[in-house]
Amino acid sequence: MFKRNIRTRAVVAAVTASTLHLAAASSAVAETPCGGDFRAFLDGVAQEARSQGRAEAAISATLAAARIDRKVLSRDRAQGVFKQTFLTFSKRSVSGYRLKQGAANLRKYAATFQKAERDYGVPGPVIAAFWGLETDYGAVQGDFNTVSALATLAHDCRRPHLFRPQLLAAIEMVEHGDLDPQRTTGAWAGEIGQVQMLPEDIIRFGVDGDADNHVDLKNSAPDAILTAARFINHLGWRPGEPWLQEVSLPSSLPWEKSGLNFDMTVGDWSKLGVKARSGGLPSASLPAALLLPQGKDGPAFLAYPNFRVYLEWNQSFIYTTSAAYFATRLAGAPRYTAGNPGDGLSDAAMKDLQARLRNKGYDVGKIDGILGAGTRAAVRSEQLRLGLPADGWPTQALLNRL
Repeated sequence: MFKRNIRTRAVVAAVTASTLHLAAASSAVAETPCGGDFRAFLDGVAQEARSQGRAEAAISATLAAARIDRKVLSRDRAQGVFKQTFLTFSKRSVSGYRLKQGAANLRKYAATFQKAERDYGVPGPVIAAFWGLETDYGAVQGDFNTVSALATLAHDCRRPHLFRPQLLAAIEMVEHGDLDPQRTTGAWAGEIGQVQMLPEDIIRFGVDGDADNHVDLKNSAPDAILTAARFINHLGWRPGEPWLQEVSLPSSLPWEKSGLNFDMTVGDWSKLGVKARSGGLPSASLPAALLLPQGKDGPAFLAYPNFRVYLEWNQSFIYTTSAAYFATRLAGAPRYTAGNPGDGLSDAAMKDLQARLRNKGYDVGKIDGILGAGTRAAVRSEQLRLGLPADGWPTQALLNRL
């Protein structure tokens, strides 16, 4: 559900699940045909599909269904949900309904979740949390025609190198009988099914969980669960290890050590006074980063190596932290302590902050009002320079001093 609104997953999956590499992305953009007459563009796609050995009937059926969808382009340019705070987004997304339904589905499909963990090492709550966030366990899968969505984004010259391969993969799915070009619908960025995966991902990682000789992520929960498990395993999941854990912190903590770019061992954090809020901390030798989504006065988590997998699924810090937290709740963890964090910046103030940080030489990426990793790191550096607690949470007081 949320992935259709917070749009990094399509880009991340297209990169991580294909042979594309970020280092070659800029040259790929120049080499990938895009724009111009739409029918001429589709003729080029057809020619490329033929060179890949796709059946003519599948090529014709797929591309005959393709239309430019202006709503897709509109969604692609709207990223507003990224600007929510962790407390706002997580309270809305990790709802009582989702927790209740997640627990029910973990029981209903217990055998499938057990197989997922046995075969791929991924615990059921991790899969169920993604399933719930993406589509409310299959209830809200998106109503955009998949072929038209992919064709629109492949034709658009913003990221054709990411979406043209997905359109070609959709043709392959049609050939296999796993996609109906006229009727298959999904997210606006072309993701399909209960866990919202792109065609290349489905072809490469799809698992026929109900033994019907098809990978049907729209209608088959076993297919969706096992495919998600296999994909998460591919992203680097470390079996038997935690992913996120809420902790309590001493007031004397060196806050500049927080953030995803600074790892210490659990033992080192423990020596600094970091304690598990419930239960105990894992192995003292396990690496961990301290996450403070809204600074030192808000919720605090230790993020373990498996948390990096969440960032491969979706690069939004707020989404990934919420998804990982959701999985801990499904695994039995209590609700986090919200604390009393200071007010965040407005959209205009955040853009002002980013502009000032860029003028100081920091790489904050696009001036978009989103508190991403680059902006957080720059804020932490400036807080440290100014003698403020370097927790990465920007406030109006900090902005006033820059």
